[in-house]
This record gives sequence, C-alpha cells and structure tokens, in this order.
Amino acid sequence: MRFGFRFRPIAFAAAVVVAIVGILLGNWQQGRAAYKTELQARQQARAAEPTLELTPSTRLGPDDEFRSVRLQGEFVGDWPVFLANRPMTIQSRAQSGFYLAMPFKIAGSDTHVLVLRGWLPRPAGAEYGKLPAYATPAGPLMLKGRIVASAGKVMDLGEGPPLAPGALVQNLTPEALARASGLKMQPFLVQQTQAAGRRDALARDWPAPDAGIDKHRGYAFQWYALAALALLFYVITGFRRGSRTNR
Repeated sequence: MRFGFRFRPIAFAAAVVVAIVGILLGNWQQGRAAYKTELQARQQARAAEPTLELTPSTRLGPDDEFRSVRLQGEFVGDWPVFLANRPMTIQSRAQSGFYLAMPFKIAGSDTHVLVLRGWLPRPAGAEYGKLPAYATPAGPLMLKGRIVASAGKVMDLGEGPPLAPGALVQNLTPEALARASGLKMQPFLVQQTQAAGRRDALARDWPAPDAGIDKHRGYAFQWYALAALALLFYVITGFRRGSRTNR
C-alpha cells in the first residue's frame, strides 16, 4: 500500500502557530527558572556575609539584596499597611493572610525604612477586609532582618484604595509610602527575621526565592511537548489522509 502526504495549508498554519506559542511559553518558563536559580545563589552568598549595621548614611546597591542587617530605632506605629493575598505555609499547610508592613525610623535621623514585620493569618470566617489584631513594640529597639528589593508583586485587579494608615493593599513600595505619608524613606525594604518584643506573634517563614524552580521547569517541558505534539499530529494525520486518497 502506498503512503502519500497531503499538504494542508490551514492545518499547517495552525500547527505552526501552536508550536510557536508552545516554544515561546516554554522559553518564558525556562527564563523564570533561571532567574530564580540565580536569585537562590545570590541569597546564599549574601547570607554568608557578616551582618551589616544599617545607619542613615548606609548606601546599599543591588548586590546587597538578601544581606543580613541590624538597625536601631523605633516603629512608626500609626502607619501600618497590610498587604493582601499573601499565603504562608504554617506547619506544612498553606494559609491565607496578610503581610504587615510598617515604617521604621532609624535612630538619630529622620530617615525611615519600610519593614515587612511578618505575616498574620486571615481571621477564620471573617469577611474580606477584616484585619487581625497585632502588637507593636513601643520605644527604641534593635531590629534584625534581611534586605529585600520588594515585598513581592501580586496581581492588582483595578485601582486600589488610597494609601493611608491601616490600608489593605495588593502591592506596596517605599516610594508610594513616602508620597502618602510624607516620611523620608530608603528605597529598599527590610524583611524582619526575629521577634521584637514578647508580644510579637507574627510568623516569619518567609518564602525562599528559589520556590517554584522545579514547577517552572515542569511547565516548560509541558509547553515544549505541546509544540512537538502539534507538529507531529499534523504530519501523522497528513500521511493518513494521503493513504486514503491513494487507494
């Protein structure tokens, strides 16, 4: 029995489009995996460096991200901001909740640092916007943490409420807080790593930057497989149609 191949322009174009989309999305997932791998290596390298004393005159660059720091000062307790949709794994179980962010005034200056104080769980059965209780230490203290470039970005659906004390927002930057509060802010954040005071019950199992590397690689494989299958399906069905035509 003779086998022939029938070229079908529309089917060929569809297969090529699917293959291109699959390759592009696969490359994007591979890029995300490479980025997080680099981030992981950078965090491990910075964590091994001595703790940096953070003062108003300290100048930090991009290479200082994930560096351990300590600083003296006090929280600006009347300017809390809650970051919504921030899950955290507690005792091997993912729970929904909020990041509590607050300005921290560096001792002996008018300079502030935006501190991610920790994570608070969403009250069980509470309606959206109901915020959990927390405690803020009063007076000067020594804060220990880690330099981070951002609090992580989540999808922002529409324009959020004006930034104000106690606001519940999707995303937050030091620049935005500086505009809203009038405080002089450093351009980076500090991820608090140790409790500040006996009543400090916030969780600080901060997600590692390497989280999801294997997931991204798995997604990349799936997209590449889809691209290969689209072309393979076109070729196989073309031969089948050709065999029927030549009988």
